Amino acid sequence: MADLAAFKRDARAWLEDNCPLSIRQPNRTAGDTVLAGPNKQFPNKDAEVWFQRMLEKRWITPGWPAEYGGGGLSAGEAKILKREMARLKCPSPVFDQGQAYFGPVIMEYGTEAQKMQHLPPIARGDTRWCQGYSEPGAGSDLASLKTRADDKGDHFLVNGTKIWTSGADKSDWIFCLVRTDFEAPKHQGISVLLIDMNTEGISTSPIELISGKSEFCQTFLDDVKVPKENLLGELNAGWAIAKRVLQYERKLMSGEEFFSAQGPDVVATAKKYIGTDEQGKIKNHKLRSEITRHLMHNHADLLNGTRIFFSAKTEDADPNLPLIMKYSATMELKNRDELMLSILGNRGLSWDDDEFNREEQVASQSWASTKAYTIAGGTSEVQLNIIAKRALGLPSR
Repeated sequence: MADLAAFKRDARAWLEDNCPLSIRQPNRTAGDTVLAGPNKQFPNKDAEVWFQRMLEKRWITPGWPAEYGGGGLSAGEAKILKREMARLKCPSPVFDQGQAYFGPVIMEYGTEAQKMQHLPPIARGDTRWCQGYSEPGAGSDLASLKTRADDKGDHFLVNGTKIWTSGADKSDWIFCLVRTDFEAPKHQGISVLLIDMNTEGISTSPIELISGKSEFCQTFLDDVKVPKENLLGELNAGWAIAKRVLQYERKLMSGEEFFSAQGPDVVATAKKYIGTDEQGKIKNHKLRSEITRHLMHNHADLLNGTRIFFSAKTEDADPNLPLIMKYSATMELKNRDELMLSILGNRGLSWDDDEFNREEQVASQSWASTKAYTIAGGTSEVQLNIIAKRALGLPSR
């Protein structure tokens, strides 16, 4: 514990000295996020400086082994670093699904050659990954996927289509679920292929969102040749790997840093837009109650996250507790943004009009985007079914 206390002091000091103050802000937009890839776009010079400093420190993937480009920190040290970054409002220097969940899964299931090929570039932020899961006819029932990979000797020939593929039009690689056994039960005939997005036969079509942006795409695979060495794990054993990825995705969307490192100060915003009484309290008592309820729920989620982390180190860990986190945390994030729009009133009606200030634009943008978190990684309805079945042991019917 003494070593962790010392690491906390050193990490805090380093972050305070090296993370520019200009990028430590709670009200961030999607445009502030630096996305991985060979042609990274930095919103400003300070964001680039921050990336370079974290890159030199190997803290883009601080908990990964050094041989794969990571910082070599222990689980406890990596957790402390994330908490200190959240406390100081230090943003992630670069984001990619490869860092968040594909990299850890490749580390767990990949061959040494696959690890050396993919992990160091991910750790440097040099490659961008997308997720080839959902299909037009396979959403919540993902195991019904139809994209097929036929064995052609030295390669697979892949045909099919994926949908809601975030960033596919700008990605370098796709983590793709394919059907390799057409006679086996649907969960048992799936494999995972790591596919270079520059391979002949791959095309993408952006899907416009309510915000007017096109993060999502439909991805088409027409006679795409994929080398056999790009198979991750065992043939026809991809469903277990697919579920492992979803565990990392849900963990990302339920972690305490996910909430404490982003988002507005709801109380300060309410005092600014609603006003206060002679005691300094928010004037609207109903709104005060709703804000209090939100803060209590949010704090409970943070405490549960801490409980899960420390109990995982003991034999007394509750395996059911993590199941609730993705549902609870993403729903509360959605509630927070709906609360923000209630506070802003007609000042929360636009995200791209110069008449509205940054705080107001961010609030409306966030309201539109955070609803997606209740769908990504498994819908809230699916998550409730998982909780009912696995945690509570309720019957299926």
